[in-house]
Amino acid sequence: MVNVLNLNVLVLNKVWQPIQTCSVRRAMKLLCLGHAQVVEAEGEAKYQTHDLGSWLETSANQVESMADHVIRTVSHAMRVPKVIVLAIYDKLPSKEVKFSRHNVFLRDHHTCQYCRQVFSEGDLNLDHVVPRDKGGPTRWDNIVTSCFDCNNRKANKLPHEVNMFPKTPPRAPLWRPLFGFRRKGGIDDSWESFL
Repeated sequence: MVNVLNLNVLVLNKVWQPIQTCSVRRAMKLLCLGHAQVVEAEGEAKYQTHDLGSWLETSANQVESMADHVIRTVSHAMRVPKVIVLAIYDKLPSKEVKFSRHNVFLRDHHTCQYCRQVFSEGDLNLDHVVPRDKGGPTRWDNIVTSCFDCNNRKANKLPHEVNMFPKTPPRAPLWRPLFGFRRKGGIDDSWESFL
């Protein structure tokens, strides 16, 4: 059975741009504090927002038909929100992909850049194209995904010394609204019009 408090909720900023996802637990805290409102689709390109009180009223009639996606308390039952809009957040979403191990794997499609085989994340490593001991920095344009065998074979050599060149030249990935959302549990159908 799925713990509904750990499901993902899309978070929109004050001007309705997607900025992140959060857990239902976090979304409910924001809703209770008055820092967010639930966004509900009302047909084609029409949306209604609800504070906690109106969300309780609106979802009360639909609780039985959505038994798997309901939060129950001692005195109330309500549908799990899928999209919330923040009341106080004016910032625009970042247009830059954060440099991280996981994002390098996403950029390289979980493919070793030397032997070109696809691996699971647990069987992958990061490799400095120009090794750190030879002045290579740890940033997008010098890091590639590699399997353990290729990483050991290349060791701390330059690509031309061992005739091992990355399949694609490393570079920072282009920012896309969906870049971070796919890895955090997928995309709910109700999010599509916002992404």
